[in-house]
Amino acid sequence: MSDNDEIARVIRQENKLVLSVFDEAVAFEIGSSIRARALAEGLSLVVDLRTWDRQLFFSATPGTSADNAEWVRRKINSVRRFQRASYRLVLERGEGPFSVQSGADPADYVIAGGGFPIRVQGAGIVGALTISGLPGRKDHGVAVDALCDHLGMARADYALPEA
Repeated sequence: MSDNDEIARVIRQENKLVLSVFDEAVAFEIGSSIRARALAEGLSLVVDLRTWDRQLFFSATPGTSADNAEWVRRKINSVRRFQRASYRLVLERGEGPFSVQSGADPADYVIAGGGFPIRVQGAGIVGALTISGLPGRKDHGVAVDALCDHLGMARADYALPEA
């Protein structure tokens, strides 16, 4: 699959994995499912679900550190500013820091997979689901899987191919 095909797949994920509502209960349900998966599979993950004005769910499993929470913060900032999945930024721009011209300070923004926009029907992007602990493509995949599961959609229809 070419980078353009993968970008198109991520855009499809962003446009189709849309919630009818996003509140504390939904954040807890999605976040808890990710935590349960991480524990069952032995994945070291930090999981954060939030609206732009407040955190609704946070979890860290064994093997994570304060660095993972810092990566989450920077991924959230990137999703909010650019209104797209942080892994799409990787595909569009390549990994590494943002250019100086972007004005996105690397202390606050990162190009790395794992931040996914929370889109609500009729409202647009209202927050982010963010994962840190695995390589960025896999962090992105965990977020997509969780949204597919929550929405009752087949994971295989939205997953990126194995790299």
